[in-house]
Amino acid sequence: MTPTTREECVELDAADPLAPLREEFVLPEGVIYLDGNSLGALPRSTPGRVADMIEREWGRDLIRSWNDAGWWDKPRTLGAKVAPLVGADPDEVIVGDGTSANLFKALVAAVRLSGRSVVLGEAGNFPTDLYVTEGAVSLLGAEQRRVDPDGPGLAEGLARGDVAALLLSHVDYRSGVLRDMAGITRLAHEHGALVIWDLCHSVGAVPIDLSGLEVDFAVGCTYKYLNGGPGAPSFLYAARRHHAVAEQPLSGWHGHARPFDFTPDYEPSPGVSRFLSGSQPLVADAALEAGLDVWAKADVDRVRAKSLAMTDLFLARAASVGLSSITPAEHERRGSQVALLQPEEGAGYPIVQALIERGVIGDFRAPDVMRFGFTPLYLRYVDVFDAATALVEVVESGEWRAERFNRRSQVT
Repeated sequence: MTPTTREECVELDAADPLAPLREEFVLPEGVIYLDGNSLGALPRSTPGRVADMIEREWGRDLIRSWNDAGWWDKPRTLGAKVAPLVGADPDEVIVGDGTSANLFKALVAAVRLSGRSVVLGEAGNFPTDLYVTEGAVSLLGAEQRRVDPDGPGLAEGLARGDVAALLLSHVDYRSGVLRDMAGITRLAHEHGALVIWDLCHSVGAVPIDLSGLEVDFAVGCTYKYLNGGPGAPSFLYAARRHHAVAEQPLSGWHGHARPFDFTPDYEPSPGVSRFLSGSQPLVADAALEAGLDVWAKADVDRVRAKSLAMTDLFLARAASVGLSSITPAEHERRGSQVALLQPEEGAGYPIVQALIERGVIGDFRAPDVMRFGFTPLYLRYVDVFDAATALVEVVESGEWRAERFNRRSQVT
């Protein structure tokens, strides 16, 4: 049952089994942070972990840390920590490089495995996915097609029988729509296509079962719900059944079967390590590890239940002032964010800016979407109630019409 008063929210917080995890994060006084779906909050342990890496592992132990501190194996040890959050085995996930690079690797590997020439993607996907696909198909002499993944065009596109790889976002970055990973993966396989899922807006937000659903490849970032820090390295999942034959295009030294033999010709690693390329950002890895260690204390099913309760609360309050939601009401179709529209054209950006001035931080996505992310590890129900109350007040008062709220910043 959705709470209707602040007092009820206080009671829910007192009984919340995830409440102790809030203390694991640095949260500025007077701020309600609803943008963790874009950049997660800072774990308290991160500065110390990074300082130790810099001062002891690098500063004192120097090059010995490749062995003594496990630097060389860090892509695999971090991958093993990500694996439970995506429903994979530890040896199916590596961490390293950025989302764009890993997406490119997965796309090229999938097309080469398939032998077909079409990459089917979604119209309106996050630009990185669209742009990287353009580059990959151009180099491969392949073709990119785009469809609405929530309409009949997806099934029709797969039924043509020429799709090598299907690339979709599990949760739509703009609307928060959660796609049916099980059904779509099954449909793609029935038509002979491999599947690549972009998990950037779902890892750490919803339960994921890549191995159980026989997904082929997946990529995701770690600086949103996983709290790895700005620009934190990405992860790549490759199903074990593809390890022996997948060929990724950035064949670097770290992906070699025997890198310290220093042979002139490339021989890929027999496992998921073949998707590595070069040296990884170990300072950033240290920050990410601190965030993943917090996640090791969390139950993903409890996170999901709290997320749904919070988004229910926020949606109910937003509807009271005439804001419409493009985030589905159905739990099975909703990620961990709420995307709202104001009937008046051009109102989205200034409303978000007015909220930020009040200490409620969300974000704006063109053309007119107000986007609010819900991160159950550190958000309280009372935070959600207060944020929704501020939203109602901003809309009803019209304070967002002030000129200062319409000045556009470079990052929205």
